[in-house]
Amino acid sequence: MRVVVADDVMLTREGIVRLLKDSGIDVVAEAEDANSLLRHVQLTQPDAAIVDIRMPPTHTDEGLVAAQQIRAEHSEVGVLLLSQYVEPSYAMRLLQEHPERVGYLLKERVFDVAILVDALRRLADGESVIDPTIVSRPRGPPTPRRPARRAHRARARSSRPRR
Repeated sequence: MRVVVADDVMLTREGIVRLLKDSGIDVVAEAEDANSLLRHVQLTQPDAAIVDIRMPPTHTDEGLVAAQQIRAEHSEVGVLLLSQYVEPSYAMRLLQEHPERVGYLLKERVFDVAILVDALRRLADGESVIDPTIVSRPRGPPTPRRPARRAHRARARSSRPRR
């Protein structure tokens, strides 16, 4: 598998590259910003790109925008987005536009090489990969019924006879 790694933090980027190479993944290019990522993807035609969401110059969503462009122009290239923060809206934006070969993981997970390599292999197989933290978060604002249900369950537990 051929991969491009894009992260503006050199230590993070090099750490990911090292883990991948030690696992037999061919890292064909490294990028520190979205423009060089796009250029490397065009030149090397990798199987996947690992992309930090927040990249220079504004550190907002340049990585996400580059990922969207990669998926639009190179549909055969899988994109694994990385974020330091749980940002479900970013993952959903990309999944809604291109639901296959797209992944979103928290950066803390990628240093477990088994999780990282599994995510890349799943992208190569055309699947989507979403960090379990994002999936387990409740969708939308809490409703008035949720606290009521919790209170009802708590009362039910407290009224059970103890053994």
